[in-house]
Amino acid sequence: MYKKMIICAAIALMASACCNNEGNSCSKETASQNNGVSFEEVLKTRRSIRSYDSSKTISEAEVRQLLTAVQEAPSWANQQPSKYYVAIGKEKLEAVQNLVGGNKDRIKNAPVLIVCTFEKGKSGFFQGNPANELGDYWGAYDNGLSNCYLILQARAMGFDTLIMGMRESDKLRELFAIPPEEMVTAVISLGYRLGEPKQPQHRPLDEVAKFF
Repeated sequence: MYKKMIICAAIALMASACCNNEGNSCSKETASQNNGVSFEEVLKTRRSIRSYDSSKTISEAEVRQLLTAVQEAPSWANQQPSKYYVAIGKEKLEAVQNLVGGNKDRIKNAPVLIVCTFEKGKSGFFQGNPANELGDYWGAYDNGLSNCYLILQARAMGFDTLIMGMRESDKLRELFAIPPEEMVTAVISLGYRLGEPKQPQHRPLDEVAKFF
């Protein structure tokens, strides 16, 4: 379910990034906003990274810059339900590493780990009631949109990421004092890739898109 939301979020981000440009000018303008990196290059070079360079670090200022860009993500009625808890100090990093299941060894050298949540009862609701049958799934959808902005902006800044669904939510909630009205969705590692991963195979377009 969460993976599907991220795919939808990527499509939405691609559309929103180009909606204010004409024709092929999209890549040129986006490149100027991402220090010379085109949006197409960001899309093509982003990977889910499972091995990080331990010699490289990321500063709090850089994470703040990243998350400031994430705030541009769209959400239901601009509810902005997504929240982020950033583990950047040694103690919190080690604690989160022990709460991501089989991904522990894969992200052990990532200098930043980000716990993602969304506030329940906001996106998908009108006057306190669900606006349709999806209810709080809209909150998860909006969190997916925000996380899509996060991983693509991270790549534009030269960073790499891994979205992890395996996580011990109750222990993460206790570790960061996450309130009960927020739902923990994922943990995202942030760092620099060690080596160059292979490009994954994608399903044929006609299997995922229908034209009428």
